Amino acid sequence: MSSYQCHTLIIGGGVAGIVTALELLDRNQPIILIDRDTPERLGGLARWAFGGMALVNTPEQRRMKIADSPELALSDWHSFARFDKDDHWPKAWARHYTENSLEQIYHWLRTQGLKFFPAVNWVERGLYVPGNSVPRYHVLWGTGWHLVEVLIAKLKNHPNARQLRLLHRHRASDLICDAQQRGCEGIDEQDGSGFQVDAEQLVVATGGINGNIERVKQNWHRPWGQPPSEILNGAHPFADGHVHDQIDQLGGRLTHLDNMWNYAAGIPHPKPHFPGHGLSLIPCKSALWLNHRGERIGPEPLVTGFDTNYLCQQVSQQQKPWTWQLCNWRIAARELAISGSEHNIHIRDRKLVSFLKETLLGNHRLVRQMQRESDHFLVAENIDELAAQMNNLTDQPYIDATRLDRMLEQYDQRIRRGKALFNDDQLRRIEHARKWRPDRIRTCQPKPIRGSGGGPLIAMKLRLVSRKSLGGIQTDLQSRVLDASGQPIPGLFAVGEAAGFGGGGASGFRSLEGTFLSGCILTARNAAQHITLNP
Repeated sequence: MSSYQCHTLIIGGGVAGIVTALELLDRNQPIILIDRDTPERLGGLARWAFGGMALVNTPEQRRMKIADSPELALSDWHSFARFDKDDHWPKAWARHYTENSLEQIYHWLRTQGLKFFPAVNWVERGLYVPGNSVPRYHVLWGTGWHLVEVLIAKLKNHPNARQLRLLHRHRASDLICDAQQRGCEGIDEQDGSGFQVDAEQLVVATGGINGNIERVKQNWHRPWGQPPSEILNGAHPFADGHVHDQIDQLGGRLTHLDNMWNYAAGIPHPKPHFPGHGLSLIPCKSALWLNHRGERIGPEPLVTGFDTNYLCQQVSQQQKPWTWQLCNWRIAARELAISGSEHNIHIRDRKLVSFLKETLLGNHRLVRQMQRESDHFLVAENIDELAAQMNNLTDQPYIDATRLDRMLEQYDQRIRRGKALFNDDQLRRIEHARKWRPDRIRTCQPKPIRGSGGGPLIAMKLRLVSRKSLGGIQTDLQSRVLDASGQPIPGLFAVGEAAGFGGGGASGFRSLEGTFLSGCILTARNAAQHITLNP
């Protein structure tokens, strides 16, 4: 068994772990960072993330004349979070985030040489309860991929880099935290040998539980009924909850594991990185969202951009574990997107002209790619042909072409009557979204789905896709792990998604979106500051 010693052991090489290491290197602390993945995949799920962040009162907001404030953001946060009266630490982290996102996240990232796209997006506006009162979703220029590459380069080129030891493909199987000793034992998965690390401080940065679909189902929000029989994996497969179990055995408190941030519009990854790998589509606002029989889900039509949690609830309660979106080529080229760095290559590679061209003229490249690569992305010239393809994909004649044709014609007739007579909630919400300039560019002006030069019909077969754990290991504002009595366990910290992005559930029941990468940064910086001040 290999043995190592250090001042601080960090388990997990995602953004939270990397930021913790970087901050401790600034203080010249001896660190060991262990990660289960290969060196080229250091960065975890953040490497594949889109990179959006909810930030408050930024220069980008002020340039767009968006009047935001920590007080307004906190009010919106509480509206969406649905906190319990006993949620002291989640509430404390929510306040801390809204009051410190500008200095501790935005300006810190700018000092690392990172930038945000100038247009601020408006997501999670709220449906039955208020969400974001104003736009505050900032897109990192370069996506999560560039974020990870920049931070890793900072680690490797740091003046104190000699103080850091990186152990790749090392899995921590047992945590150690008692009065005499902290650290872990585990397996070097390169050769199967054992290893042990002894440290004075132990930081858990291993992500949530949503990379383990069985754990997702076990912790399903029971008021929604039984989980769907099929859920795609949009998280990191190493975020399996094993370290959560270890923390539980050490006396740490786990909270709100049934609060999750999943997405309603997933498709199997055409080139999967692991079994069950799913892609999260950003669904088209102008597409009709249908059940397995091709009927509009309702009575409230499903429209993205208002309440992702509500979309997941409705999709999870359908009779079958899949739904459909129906649109045409014009809508898909304007509105369809796929979350993450992999399919947003112009943002990832920071090619401004190419990005603006696709935004203004339509992302036909992505639509053609999906038509070519995904059997869940169907294109047809007419309803009969499309219905036949949909039935072939499910091996059952659930879709009646005549009924589908009638439903589509009724919707198109409502559009033909003109804006003054729009009597469909989906059309009203589209019109509302288009009043905000960045959404107007990405949202089609309502036109009949058939005809009007919209091109071929498109149907996308969708499933729920897991993503992030909103609950986790309970921590105080120094990211110290708390026991059942609310007292910090000496020398034990949790950061990022492992801690539910702070306090074991800072977002509560639903997120304002974009509080994840930024939550990793904030919790990591708080942990590093406390470790430095209390050696």
